[in-house]
Amino acid sequence: MVNPEKDPAPPSPAPESTVHATGRPVDTQHQRIAERGGHEFETACAILDAARICHVGFNVDGQPYVLPMALGRQGKDLLLHGSVVSRLLSGLAQGVSCCVTVTHLDGLVLARSSFHSSMNYRSVMVFGKARQVSDKEEKKRGLDVLVEHLAPGRQAELRKSTAKEIKATTLLKLPIETFSTKVRSGPPSDLASDIDLPVWAGVVPMQMVSGAPEDAPDMVHTIAPPDYLASL
Repeated sequence: MVNPEKDPAPPSPAPESTVHATGRPVDTQHQRIAERGGHEFETACAILDAARICHVGFNVDGQPYVLPMALGRQGKDLLLHGSVVSRLLSGLAQGVSCCVTVTHLDGLVLARSSFHSSMNYRSVMVFGKARQVSDKEEKKRGLDVLVEHLAPGRQAELRKSTAKEIKATTLLKLPIETFSTKVRSGPPSDLASDIDLPVWAGVVPMQMVSGAPEDAPDMVHTIAPPDYLASL
């Protein structure tokens, strides 16, 4: 959950239809199974904070792209980064409208019919235009947040990034302002007429679990993996 002492005051819940910076409306209204949808800032942040990868969709010269990217969050901004030589990242840095999505698969919901089978999940879509971070100190802080998000505790023991490395990296901030969440949980919803069928029904929980750390082949010191890796 979002720590109220750590995070700034959330913005008001997003309306179901918001005018984007392009002047075109971004429709965040849930057309199907609307009761699973929402626009609560804390829910969106909780879904984002639980993820280490997102997918960024955008259009450049009529060609749609969807890029998998590492993510982080700094208050009310979503953080994205990549190489300065990336043509696609340059497009995002220039203000191309984008949609960032995150989905967590929590379980397979197996009903007594294929039609009523489903999945338990948490998902969020964030719409907007990313801003390239040019201020050096702001950029350093943002990159530190990204590293700490991916592996909490890691940043403290790493050598500091060089000016050349920071210059070679593009950092983008996308405001978490226009967004939509959707969540499903619970057992299958079978038809009453299917309850007596001799078919197993229920939920198969699913989660991503980290394995045991593996040493890099070029390790020259005998060092045990840090304790914080056990919590990833």
